[in-house]
Amino acid sequence: MTISTPIPLHQLPQQNLFRQGDVFVLFGELFGRGYANGLVNQARQAGMDIIGITVGRRDDNNALRPLNAEELATAESSLGGKIINVPLMAGFDLDAPAGEPTPTDLLSGMTLKTWMDDKLDWAHIEKCRQVGIQRFKEGVREVMATLDGMIGEGRNVFFAHTMAGGIPRAKVFLAIANRVYKGRGERFLSSETLLGSDLGKLILQNFDEVSANTFAHLIEGSQAIRQRVERSGGQVRYSAYGYHGTEILMGEHYQWQTYTSYTQGRAKMKLEAIAQAAWAEGVKATVYNCPEIRTNSSDIFVGVELPLISLLTALKKENGGAWAQAQWQACQDLLADGHTLEAVLQKVADFHGSEVMQAFRDFAAWPMPNSQALADLMIPTSDAIVQMHKERTGLITDLLSSLVIEATGPLIFLESSAPTGPVLWLNHDIIARQLNQLHA
Repeated sequence: MTISTPIPLHQLPQQNLFRQGDVFVLFGELFGRGYANGLVNQARQAGMDIIGITVGRRDDNNALRPLNAEELATAESSLGGKIINVPLMAGFDLDAPAGEPTPTDLLSGMTLKTWMDDKLDWAHIEKCRQVGIQRFKEGVREVMATLDGMIGEGRNVFFAHTMAGGIPRAKVFLAIANRVYKGRGERFLSSETLLGSDLGKLILQNFDEVSANTFAHLIEGSQAIRQRVERSGGQVRYSAYGYHGTEILMGEHYQWQTYTSYTQGRAKMKLEAIAQAAWAEGVKATVYNCPEIRTNSSDIFVGVELPLISLLTALKKENGGAWAQAQWQACQDLLADGHTLEAVLQKVADFHGSEVMQAFRDFAAWPMPNSQALADLMIPTSDAIVQMHKERTGLITDLLSSLVIEATGPLIFLESSAPTGPVLWLNHDIIARQLNQLHA
């Protein structure tokens, strides 16, 4: 079912299904700053047994291996739980039938001059994709066999899917990405040009395998566990992180907007469809479309952080008191002398109010390709706001990103106890209300 309009979570969830001794499974590795941290914190607070997996590591020959003793100890310490040490690297960019070239090998001959016209052998790519899928599904089977013995009778289980990405490690792509996501003027490159090339089509396939199809493999692979848990009186939930634009406060009203060009958008829509199909079969699986934040992986998208700044106005609108005011002050304190938070907010308002941006506020057409006019507006706006800070290492958007992560943790954790649907948007209104309640 195609979603024709965002489906926001409007009510702060109140139920909590999960308690001490229940099991939280992080299906994806915990790396640095990101949404998963907020959810893991909730599981810790509930006293759940936390179990993680690993994507594994590549050796010098690109062969996939489990974590070594030191890596495993570090990962388990970071997670605060046990890790099943079976490498579950998603995607097929480094897979191939024995002795044959991988998709990444095929990309190595591409250059900035040739990539638009270079063609790939799609029959061979499909063989590599099937090898990657088979490898991943076998890994899931091994993980689930171990996990089954770690879940006691009568326990509830929360599977949190966090896998995303899938950009092949091709040198030529780094230069192309800089032009698509950061280029303006003569350095601008249309995302449509990228996605129309064989390189782009390969990337889209790999995005699907990493960001979307792994959720289906998780749901299917854990079926036996789910049935056993439910027979013994327990319940099983699945969550995944989506992105499909966010409603933010513009003037007096919340309006949907999005970052363009979000090249992973098609994979995120496929992720939504997987949750809808599971839901139709009676499986409580929900994709939570979260707001834009800055993470290690999103920093490539210059301008993705701009909508985040509007969270400050939502904090006040949603009955924010002294704590909300303190966040305004903390953000003002990050700015260099002579710059005000009001001036920053005005830049963001002008950006969203521009004729250029209004053309991208078309939910049905999402994800749209970028444009020269967009790049020439968004990138300088982002750069100008960064310049208004005292330090590049201490940005308003860093502070606000941490607040969004703090809010999405309890929203997803509690809503998943009794989820209202397979796809939900966590817009700035519910984020602000959750934060104001946490800090009341």
